[in-house]
Amino acid sequence: MIQLTRLNGNPLVVNSDLIKYAEASPDTVLTLVNGEKIVVLESCAEVVRRTAEYRAQVFGTAAAVWLPSV
Repeated sequence: MIQLTRLNGNPLVVNSDLIKYAEASPDTVLTLVNGEKIVVLESCAEVVRRTAEYRAQVFGTAAAVWLPSV
């Protein structure tokens, strides 16, 4: 899950696995796999960065659990 910001300044937490694509037009519009669209303040590059950071954290934790002291 990544935290983003709606245009009105309210925080929003999105399941990054559900993001189908992000486009800048000029605001960043996320289209989810179910077709829902969400407009956020963060740039496409920032959405990608936060998604990559979140996934690295998840996979790092999984590796620590499944491969302890290898």
